[in-house]
Amino acid sequence: MRVLRGIGGEELFLERYRRASQEVRTAAVRSARMWAVISAIQVLLPGLLLVVLLWHGIHLAREGRITVGELVTVYSAVMLLNYPLRHFEEIAMAYSFSRPSAKRAARVLALERTTEAKGAPADGSHSAPSEQVTADNTVSYDDAVPYDDSVPSGDLHDPATGLLAPAGRLTAVVCGDPDAAGRLAERLGGHPAFEEAADLPSVRLGDVPLDDLSLDTARTAVLVQDKDPVLLSGTLRALLDVPSSGAVSPKRALAAAQCDDVLDALVQGSVADDPMDARLTERGRSLSGGQRQRLALARSLVTDPEALVLDEPTSAVDSHTEARIADGLRDLRAGRTTVVLTSSPLLLDRADRVVFLHDGEVAAVGEHRELIFGEPRYRAVVTRETDDEAAEGDRVAATTRTGIDLPIGIDIEEPA
Repeated sequence: MRVLRGIGGEELFLERYRRASQEVRTAAVRSARMWAVISAIQVLLPGLLLVVLLWHGIHLAREGRITVGELVTVYSAVMLLNYPLRHFEEIAMAYSFSRPSAKRAARVLALERTTEAKGAPADGSHSAPSEQVTADNTVSYDDAVPYDDSVPSGDLHDPATGLLAPAGRLTAVVCGDPDAAGRLAERLGGHPAFEEAADLPSVRLGDVPLDDLSLDTARTAVLVQDKDPVLLSGTLRALLDVPSSGAVSPKRALAAAQCDDVLDALVQGSVADDPMDARLTERGRSLSGGQRQRLALARSLVTDPEALVLDEPTSAVDSHTEARIADGLRDLRAGRTTVVLTSSPLLLDRADRVVFLHDGEVAAVGEHRELIFGEPRYRAVVTRETDDEAAEGDRVAATTRTGIDLPIGIDIEEPA
C-alpha cells in the first residue's frame, strides 16, 4: 500500500480489488448453489425412486399379485441402482473442472505460426544493422534494407474514440482507466484479440484500415509495446537483433532509453567484457523492473516502425531517469509517429500534442500546460488530486483569470 500511495494509485487499485472481490464472491455463491442442487438431487432421486417402488410393491403384495420374496427382490434392485446414481455428483464435478481446462488447451493447440513478413529473407534472418569499425576506431552501423516496403504511412486515427495522432509527431494519450488504455494500445496495433473489439471500427494508418492488412504488415507498420514486455533469455545483442529499418542503431537506442547503468550491471555480472555479449536470464529476472522496462524500450526503438505505441513505458523508473528518457525519446523519434499512453507529467510536458480520453472518447486536446489549467478532469488524473484539492485548484484558476481572490468557507462576524 505504501507504493500505491506513492504513485497516487491507492483509490484506483482499491476499487479494482473491491470489484474483483465481488466478482469472486458472486462466482463462489453461484458455484455453491449449483453443488447444493446437485447434492440434493443425488439424495432426492434415489429416495423418491425407493419410496415409490416400495409403496407400489406393498400395495401389490397386499392384493396378492406378488409375493413377499418378489417384493424383497425389487427392493434389492433399487438399492443396487443407488450406486450409479451416487456417481452423478462426481461426474458433474469432473465435467465442470475439465471443460474450461480443455478449452484453454484447445486454444493453445489451435495457434498457428505466423509467416515471415513480405520481403524478409527466406532463411528467417532479419535485416538488422551490422556493426563496423571505421578508420578512426569509432563504431558505425550500416543501414539495413527495410524488410517490408509496402507499409502504409500517415496519421494514426481511431474512429471509435476519435483519437488522432498526426504523422511525425509525439502524441501523448491520457486515460484514467489503465485497462482501457491497454485495450486502446492493442487496438492501435491492429488485429486486436479481445472480444469487444469485434464491434468496433478498425484503426486507420493514413487511409488504410489496419485490420484489412495482413498481420505481418500491420505489425510492421505499428509496433505496440505493452505494460509488461517480455525479455527472453540470451545475449543483449540477440535481444536487440530484431527486424528493423536500420535507421536506429542499438547504441543510439540504448542511449535514448538511458541504459548506461543497465550495461554496467550486465558487465559486472558476466564474464564478457562487452555488455552486448552479456547474457540475460529468463524474462530478465536478474534485472530490476526499471532496467527491464528500459531494455524493452530500447528494443522497440531499434525497430524504428512507422508508428510506435508505448503503454506506460516509464512506470518503473525514477523521475530523473524518466525526464532523460522523455528527452531521448523525443529526439530519437523526431519525424516519426509516436503515441505514448501515460499519465506522467514529465512525458506529457515533452509531447507535441496531448489527448485526454474520458469515458472512451476524446474529451480534450492540447498541450500539457493548457490542459492542466483548463480541464479539471485531466488535472485530476494527472496530478491525482482529491476533491478538496480540485476545488482549491478551481478557486486558484478563477483568481488567476479574474484577479479577485474569493475566499471560500470563511464566516465573518459583524460587531454589535
